[in-house]
Amino acid sequence: MIMLQNLFRTRPRERLGQSLYEAAVRQARDPAFYTRLGVADRIDARFELYTLHVLLLVMRLRDEGDARGGEAAQDLFNTYVSALDHALRELGVGDISVGKKMRKLGEALYGRMTAYEGPLRDGDAAALAAGLARNVFESGEAASGGALAAYALASRDRLAAQSFDTVATAPQWAEVTA
Repeated sequence: MIMLQNLFRTRPRERLGQSLYEAAVRQARDPAFYTRLGVADRIDARFELYTLHVLLLVMRLRDEGDARGGEAAQDLFNTYVSALDHALRELGVGDISVGKKMRKLGEALYGRMTAYEGPLRDGDAAALAAGLARNVFESGEAASGGALAAYALASRDRLAAQSFDTVATAPQWAEVTA
């Protein structure tokens, strides 16, 4: 009986990944992204904002430089991937197709994180704006991603200034301004 209780028990790390994911989603749903910055209210644009916010938290947690931060970052990432799988199923994607669609989403997720991480780490607003313009705004003009890039860089700085415990319980993001 104890084995079954342990099987279905939520572990503290899993709860941390879930709460971090919920914090990223809450922030990505801030209406200011859509009203002030002009992000289209479409599923693909929401995916882009979720990915950006999850990446910002993952980077901050990994920057902690210890096992606690690395484990929290991995738990957050795993929770995000699981949420994507769940969302596909809720949208009615069949079991047979989920694997293919998850592979495609995984490639997109990895591509975004790879494209954004370098500019975020380097504070390269121009490169970040170009990537965000392309992926979030579907524009070839880097200027269209400028305000979102400034927000992301300011959020990275603000998260870096917070303790691990603050980030883990109530991360504080930059203000969304146009």
